[in-house]
This record gives sequence, C-alpha cells and structure tokens, in this order.
Amino acid sequence: MPTPSPRTVLYQGGHLHTATHHPHSTTGGPGHTTPTADPAATAMLTIGDTITWLGTDDQAATLTDTADTVHTLHGELITPAFVDAHLHTTATGLALTGLDLTGSPTRTAALDALAAHARSHRHTTVYGTGWDETAWPDHTPPTAAELDRATGGAPVYLARVDGHTAVISTTLAHAADAATHPGWHPDGLVTGAAHHQARRHADTTLPAHQRRAAWNAVRTRAAELGIAALHEMAGPHVSSADDLAGLLAHAQATPGPLVLGYWAGDKPTAAALGAHWGGDIFVDGSLGSHTAALHHPYTDTPHHGTLHLDADTIRDIALTCADTGAQTGFHAIGDAAITTVLDGLNAAAAHLGRHRLAAARHRLEHAEMINEAHLARIAALGLVISTQPAFDARWGGTTGMYATRLGPDRAATLNPYAALAHAGIPLAFGSDAPVTPLDPWGAIHAATAHHTHTARLPAHTALRAATHGGWYAAHAEHDGHGTLAPGHPATYAIWTHTGLHPTTGLPHPDTAQPLCRRTVLRGQILHDTLT
Repeated sequence: MPTPSPRTVLYQGGHLHTATHHPHSTTGGPGHTTPTADPAATAMLTIGDTITWLGTDDQAATLTDTADTVHTLHGELITPAFVDAHLHTTATGLALTGLDLTGSPTRTAALDALAAHARSHRHTTVYGTGWDETAWPDHTPPTAAELDRATGGAPVYLARVDGHTAVISTTLAHAADAATHPGWHPDGLVTGAAHHQARRHADTTLPAHQRRAAWNAVRTRAAELGIAALHEMAGPHVSSADDLAGLLAHAQATPGPLVLGYWAGDKPTAAALGAHWGGDIFVDGSLGSHTAALHHPYTDTPHHGTLHLDADTIRDIALTCADTGAQTGFHAIGDAAITTVLDGLNAAAAHLGRHRLAAARHRLEHAEMINEAHLARIAALGLVISTQPAFDARWGGTTGMYATRLGPDRAATLNPYAALAHAGIPLAFGSDAPVTPLDPWGAIHAATAHHTHTARLPAHTALRAATHGGWYAAHAEHDGHGTLAPGHPATYAIWTHTGLHPTTGLPHPDTAQPLCRRTVLRGQILHDTLT
C-alpha cells in the first residue's frame, strides 16, 4: 500500500510568538541565536511533524485549498509547547490522585486531611506529601503517634514539601526497619538514610494500578497545561529503577507528553533503562530541611548542612561520562554544594579540555545559592541551570522560608536569574513537582516578578527558559524544538487569553492565566478543545 501523505494543518487569525533573537535570551548556550521569523505572523502551516511556513492571514489565503484542515483562530496565541525540566512523576501523580497537604494552614488541619483520606481510601500504604511546618503557627512537624491516631495505625508515609524529610507511622517504621538507619528520630521524623529506607519500603507496597493511575494523571494534566515534554528525575533516593522503567515503557505505549528519563544511581542501570545518567545526583539536600550545604551556617541553626559528594567524586563522574559524550547532572542547592560541583568539573576539564566538557551540557539542578563568583565558572563549563522559579514565589521575600533559614540579606541573593541570563548561562524551567505544582505560566510569572527586583527576567527570556530551555537541557538530540520557525518540529500550544502585553506579545501577567486549547508534540495532538 502507498504511504499516505503527511497531514497538512493551517492556522490563521492568531497571534504567534515566533522565534526571534534577543540579547541575553540565553537558554541556548553562549553565542546561540535563534532563527528569525516574521514578528507580525498571524498564520502557521504544518505538514506532519514539521512547521513549514509562518506568515500573515493575507498570505494564508493562498494556502487554504491545499490544507487538509484549516483552523480560523480568534486571536488565540500560539507558542512553543512547554517543557517541565525537573519533576518526579509518580510522586506528583500520587499527590494529584491522593493526599496533597500543600497549603494546610496548621498541623491539625494536615492531620484532619490525613484522617479523612485514610477513611475514604483503602491503600496498602497511605501516601501524602506537601506538609510544610515553616508555614504553621507552631513550626512543628507531625509525629508518628499523631499519624497512628489519625489512621488507626495504618502504614503512613508523609513527605515534607521538599521531599528530603518525611514523617512515618509506627507500623511503617517497623516494617522498614527505619530505626536502624542514620537519620531516624523516635518521633517518626526521618532524614538521610532512614528516610531513603522508609521511602523505598513504601514504594514496594504501591500497587501497579495506583502507579499507572499516577502516571496517567500527570501526563494528562501536563498536556492540559501546554506541556509536551517532562524530565523525570529518578534515582535510588527518590524512586526506583523499576518505577523509571515502568514509566518509560508506559510513556512509549500510551499517548501523552514525551518523558525523558534521568537516573541518579549507577551508570549501568541508566544505560539499561535508556536514561541519562545523573540529573538529580545529590550533592546536598534542601534549605527547608537544613540539609543544603552552605559556606556559612544557617541563621536559625548552628550548622552548615550536609555535603554528600566531594569534588574528586564529581570529577570522576564527569570523566566517566566523557568516554561516550554523555550528559550528567547534579542536585546542588547550597553555595558550598555548587562550589564543590564547579571544583570537580573544573578538575575534569583540566583532563578533557573545557570545550569537550562543555559539549556535554552537564546540568546543575536547583542551584538556588549561586553567587557572583560562580557565574563565570558556570558559563566557562557550559552548564545548564535547571531551576524552579516557583521556589522564589513560595519561599522568597523578607518573611519567607529563605529569610528564616538564611537571614533576609542572603535570602535576597537566591535564584539570581537576571545575572545568569546576562552571563550567557542557559536556563531551563521546571517545577520539581510535587514540591511545587505543574504550572509553566506560573513559573514565567514568578521569574518576571522575582522578590528581588534585580533578579527578574524579561518575559520573552522566561518563556524561552520554559520552552526551548528544556529541550536544550535534554541534550543535542532534541535541538530544534522550542521555537516556532520553518523547518522546526511542530511542537506547540494554542492559548485563549484575556489580553496580550503590547510590548512582549505575551499574556499580561495581571490578567487571568491563559487556557490551553491544544497541545501538539511533533504533529501529534496531546490535548484538544479547539475542534
């Protein structure tokens, strides 16, 4: 049988955020420029999985007879589709389909929500996430005894909002043998090795149907938000190899956003899974849990956090990657952790040469405490900063968690997006869901409305970090995505909006959030209310 011709789709009557070059619009690497396109474009033609033409409605009139489908828009906006460059899919899906304690105003309210969930659901283990004691009046985490009373003694795993600490019930503590591991606290709080042990045991009790429901919920929600690709940050301390293998197989077999896997465990497992090696290799922990590694002590507790890796180990990881040109990445939040990563990568560059190391596009995940001394070193090493603007929106400011942990002066220097962009350092935006929700327009707004005025990004740079930046961070095989230009992949989203800013051409931040009408990945429709 003859191969059918690719389907031709013509859009007209819209607004297109086309690819143009902006100074300091990095996210594509030093010296990177994007293809120019008509900034007045109102129409777009796609054939199969490729954008073939951009132009005006007058020009589009000559193409209507050749298109299989013609959509007349009514001022809707077409942008590149979003990428969430850092999330934990199963945990996010469990929050979407189950117990999410984000926003619980008190410990009592969180425990009431836990009790109600346990009464209405029959799970082998009760999973919950999102509690944040820094937002509660007494600043006190729940205890195992309180979890036991709320659920009648069921196995319970409740992750703190940052995912680096949890509270577990007595039943789960016994089953996981958590008390024999460092980081165990008799009140049920677990950190470090005890936390990893409890999480691993809880993960083994998750039924297959519940896991699949979690994956479906995340990918459906992502498509509804205009997200066409997800970077899954898996590893032995946050999920499991079986979970990642199942997720990647699920994503291959079912329609939805592309899932790009990263494995922060051993390299042979990453290769067997078909995943990048690294991504979320823990160099330190989190600010909320006092485990991010700092050069100077926390303001509210007399220690420097926890450094899990040294520079020699990081050097050796980078050298191992160099044999195949593979990419890796490191979870580094505190300034001491970031310095350690840079020291290790500089040592690797001394063996390999800077150009060869930079070509790998190694990643720094989170990187909240980048300081001025780090900027030139990051740029010289060609690193991608995978960051979460929602962190500043939630925890920044003079009275937020950052200020509590670090004092207002240090807190004001966190997440210096404008300085990173000015230094030519590529940015990729993500959510770290379930730490913060999938919300790409929210990330753009958070980056443009950073608590520190001098750290704010222009809207076009923030959009590029939320779209093209994620594809760039996923390494060279995905170059070409993330811009609307002829010859580029037909990966885009269409938005109903209540007003576009006259300068940026993007939805005005003071109006209602845009509503996604269609999400398309390489010509495949993932979400659609347009027809």
